[in-house]
Amino acid sequence: MSRAGGALLVVGDVVTDVVARHRTPLSPATDTAAEIRTLPGGAGANAACWAARSGAGEVRLLGRVGTDAAGWHERALRGAGVRPLLVQDPDAATATVIALVDGSAERTFLTDSGAALRLSPADWSAGLLDGVARLHLSGYLFFAAPSRETACRALRDARDAGVPVSVDPASAGFLAELGADRFLAAAEGAETLLPNADEARSLTLCGEPEAAAEELSRRFPLVVVTLGAAGALVAEGGTVTARVSAPPVRPVDSTGAGDAFTGAFLAARLAGADPVRAAEEGCRAGAEAVTVVGGRPVDRTGP
Repeated sequence: MSRAGGALLVVGDVVTDVVARHRTPLSPATDTAAEIRTLPGGAGANAACWAARSGAGEVRLLGRVGTDAAGWHERALRGAGVRPLLVQDPDAATATVIALVDGSAERTFLTDSGAALRLSPADWSAGLLDGVARLHLSGYLFFAAPSRETACRALRDARDAGVPVSVDPASAGFLAELGADRFLAAAEGAETLLPNADEARSLTLCGEPEAAAEELSRRFPLVVVTLGAAGALVAEGGTVTARVSAPPVRPVDSTGAGDAFTGAFLAARLAGADPVRAAEEGCRAGAEAVTVVGGRPVDRTGP
């Protein structure tokens, strides 16, 4: 069926980010000076906000949050142009990530998944696909049994409805814990896979991102591997078909750069762009994202 002009539905994580930027190495057993901000985040929520910023006509986000910060997150999403479909969990707090960002803008995450990975099949309905042209699944959903079942059901319903699905593997560390085979089996049927270089290596055991992209594109019709400041690789049918460069910028915080790429890429695809043009848009958004603190494209205030 034709879904031209339809919405983007993102199913994923909504997170409270505590971003701590420290210019000197961490000092064990004592203090390290840092600039600390509390911001709305989450890979799924960030991607949705960047998609809205990048021109997607309607962006919806399904996620699970605790009652502690539900109102704040809903206001932040609406302010970014995203229609929130948030399920409030009475028994778990909103997911929280502590992002430790060093002087080179590289980040390390400490993650408490909280309510995010408690998204259950009862929270999903095939009716959520009404008017949707593309479905995007945050890979974090695949790392816990309830949310993995929800993601698989959403993927299956989307395929039955003729809606293309993209998946962002989300975390090389969590992929290693889950196992590549389990993740790939759960994501089977997706049209597009959007890993970064570390995630692509984890999924294939290939040492070079080019080889990993080629290997993954034998399982998924379209694979785009992000390379940070080096841009992105586009692969289809077992071959790298394009290498896209990223604009040079002075990085401040790499938190959310991949989410920015994903959101802008999906907005471009919704607008009819081919994969290479969409990857170019993604690289531009990713470059912009690293010049600001946090993972969102809009001004924010704490709770």
